[in-house]
Amino acid sequence: MFTLMRTILAVMCFNLLSHTASAQDHAEVERQFQAWLQDVIWPKAQAKGVSRETMEQAFAGVTLNWKLPDLVPPGQKTKTPKTQKQAEFGSPGRYFNAGSVQGATAVGRKMATRHSATLASVERETGVPGRIVLAIWGRESGYGQVPIRHDAFRVLSTKAFMSTRAEYFTGELIAALQIAESGYLPARGMKSSWAGALGQPQFMPSNFLTYARDGNGDGRADIWGSPADTIASIGHYLDQHGWVSNRDWGFEVSVPANVSCSLEGPDQGRPIHKWEEMGIRRVSGRPFPAHERDGEGFLMMPAGRHGPAFLVTPNFYVLKEYNKSDLYALFVGHVGDRIQYGVGDFAGQWGKVGGLYRSDVAIMQRALEELGHDVGGADGLPGFKTRRSIGRWQQSLGLAPTCFPDAGMKADLVP
Repeated sequence: MFTLMRTILAVMCFNLLSHTASAQDHAEVERQFQAWLQDVIWPKAQAKGVSRETMEQAFAGVTLNWKLPDLVPPGQKTKTPKTQKQAEFGSPGRYFNAGSVQGATAVGRKMATRHSATLASVERETGVPGRIVLAIWGRESGYGQVPIRHDAFRVLSTKAFMSTRAEYFTGELIAALQIAESGYLPARGMKSSWAGALGQPQFMPSNFLTYARDGNGDGRADIWGSPADTIASIGHYLDQHGWVSNRDWGFEVSVPANVSCSLEGPDQGRPIHKWEEMGIRRVSGRPFPAHERDGEGFLMMPAGRHGPAFLVTPNFYVLKEYNKSDLYALFVGHVGDRIQYGVGDFAGQWGKVGGLYRSDVAIMQRALEELGHDVGGADGLPGFKTRRSIGRWQQSLGLAPTCFPDAGMKADLVP
């Protein structure tokens, strides 16, 4: 009994000491953070025309947000996360759950009617279809209905001070200070996502400064409260990133077994009629539009052979300029088609794939790199370079390529 009590007391003391040490560590990092704001951020902000008053307002009472992901406190090393935080780490099909797709579609149709004049005007000016603008608006902020609660300056300064992309977020922090200086809204009232994105279109601050537009003619670009400005800003962003006005985003297709999934990617495009000659067809049974057949198309299989397949156009990659995820761009294109054309779910079924830790995928990526494959970096994300590298590796073993990581591959790739 005495031994047990000693053990319990020892554990309690250890926990108390650990908590105390952690609190002390945090307090020291907080002191470093406050000094960094004055010694590093203030000179950069001042050089961009930010006043001392704006700087003080922005950081009044601001402390580090230790709950944000991908933080690297001073003196610590970057680690590949083991837990899965995004849909891309598991089954791609989860990204297209019925609630998200149907909700974005139903509200999007109402918004299409409510804002028809603005949408038509933006489409005439930019060439970007209203349905695409609506789908992005719906995905980013639920058409302005999703509350955005994070303190933008707390988020951006935390990430600028101790994240895996500190240099990037330092630039975004300075841009946010420029926005506050310009008087768009008070610094203490600037809210963002956990990643620092602002307003209904979820623009990063630098994108606001570059792409935000006045859609209702009042002389201001209010992406926080104005649907018209939000619509105009999204359309302008896509236009400036190369949207081609006479082309669609893509088509769901069937891919014959003799066409390898390793042909996926934006660097392996060919005219759509060439894909047709290989046996690729639209799942709808309709032919590809005549004006699309000579245009370049790209094979896109986000779950490899375990899910729907698509031939996408350059506009698909413009959507990826808004968000780098294949699944995001696919969601936007699909919901836009549902809003305008009333299409149903994908014909292809999402297989039961995923369930891997991001660190497991990274191990497989490093093994593929050692074999000479370009996986796009061992980041634990199964992007198109990783997917097709898996397919090429499988083909080298005489296997039918599936182009998506699964648990069995780890043992085969890493003896």
